[in-house]
Amino acid sequence: MYKATDKSQPSFQDFNQPLGLTMNPENRWIKTAGLIPWEQFEENYAAMFPSNTGNVAKPLRMALGSLIIQTKYGFSDEELVEQLTENPYYQYFIGLPGYQDTAPFDSSSLVAFRKRISAEMLIETNECLLANAKQKADAKDDDDNPTPSSGSSSDDKNEEEKSKNNGTLIIDATCAPSNIRYPLDYSLLNEARGKLEKIIDRFCAYYSLPKPRTYRIEARKNYLSLAKSKRPGKSKIRKTIRKQLGYVNRDLGYLYNFMSEGYAPTKKEIALLETIITLYEQQLYMYESKTHKVENRIVSISQPYLRPIVRGKTKSPVEFGAKFDLSVDEYGHGRIEKLSFDAYNESSTLKDSIERYKDRTGHYPQRVLVDQIYRTRDNRNYCKSKGIRLSGPKLGRPSKDNEYDKTIEYQDNVDRIEVERVFSLSKRCYSLGLIKTKLKETTMTAISLSIFVTNLFQISSRSFWEFIWNLLFFSKYPFAMAG
Repeated sequence: MYKATDKSQPSFQDFNQPLGLTMNPENRWIKTAGLIPWEQFEENYAAMFPSNTGNVAKPLRMALGSLIIQTKYGFSDEELVEQLTENPYYQYFIGLPGYQDTAPFDSSSLVAFRKRISAEMLIETNECLLANAKQKADAKDDDDNPTPSSGSSSDDKNEEEKSKNNGTLIIDATCAPSNIRYPLDYSLLNEARGKLEKIIDRFCAYYSLPKPRTYRIEARKNYLSLAKSKRPGKSKIRKTIRKQLGYVNRDLGYLYNFMSEGYAPTKKEIALLETIITLYEQQLYMYESKTHKVENRIVSISQPYLRPIVRGKTKSPVEFGAKFDLSVDEYGHGRIEKLSFDAYNESSTLKDSIERYKDRTGHYPQRVLVDQIYRTRDNRNYCKSKGIRLSGPKLGRPSKDNEYDKTIEYQDNVDRIEVERVFSLSKRCYSLGLIKTKLKETTMTAISLSIFVTNLFQISSRSFWEFIWNLLFFSKYPFAMAG
């Protein structure tokens, strides 16, 4: 059940401040709250609660505002609740009517918030935020530079300008690594063996069955002898994997016998057994084939949806998490174009990203800045048919204007760094560098939320620095105000 608030965005004057508490109206959280169109987001959020019975859900502003603060500072769920209880600016940001010294919700509610606010909802919320920011910027430009209207001729000129290619679109892909242990084969098998032994113990205790012989002490010693080795050889690794495969196979056989006799596992145990069976089949195939590659390879038993993403970087050639394409427009705002846990060729997303840019702006971009993997012949022909200049060297022999082409290519490479800056900012400051959520849907929510918060505080800080720049510029050059 959900009830829309009467006033989803209370003004600062309406916020109840207790006697002796004086809050600064110029605080960044108060200003940031004014940038978010809470009313537009609440309509989509209320549609998720069709029933009129049951407990009343927390308002959208409280749910989304809490996740924004958590993404900004990387608080744990318990620490976030403590911070919300102590900080009146946080309480205003999440929409409380006044300061209170009690927790607004329990820390377990944050899991429900991340499940309800899906990645698709956040991507749509991000579009609304950027559209409102662009609308305010355009209105400010119109106020600063008013142009007299000259009838239908000016309208025709504006329509003609809109139909032309204009602007810049930058696209690149990256990985949002999840917080998992590095997936060594023998370590995964040892973990699977331990979980199977717990399921066997639960079966025996619940159904009063005799415990079978699992050799768990011997299996543990076999694993530790390799795990504690500083430089284990290939033969020792293969011997350990072979033995661990045998232990896992024996435990699975015991469980098959239990289930064939009518003893049923729990719902969680069924999902866990399916993951372990798939892991065992993959490890057995790689051991017998003497290879390290297999389709849809499981790298985490607790998060079986994660896949290895080969990046080729010096620091981390392979990362384990979700891969996504990010587009950055000429204003420096980022949008997620594709989000997937499977490794894909990012060149396939270029056309869709350009078409979405046209749907937003009404025209195609003048140039698209990408790296080499996007410059396929199909994408080159597509951009040429739309009058779009794709960055990078041209195919064939160098033209007569080779120096001019090199200058343009150099400038494109310099401008393309903007998307790398967004990646760096999101990973260092907004929790994208290490995703700590465990569920598939909450992981996608955390990634989308990081990009949304990056745009939010970029817009907030940009307005602040524009104010500082104008203050310094006009104080140094007072004649500019008269001009």
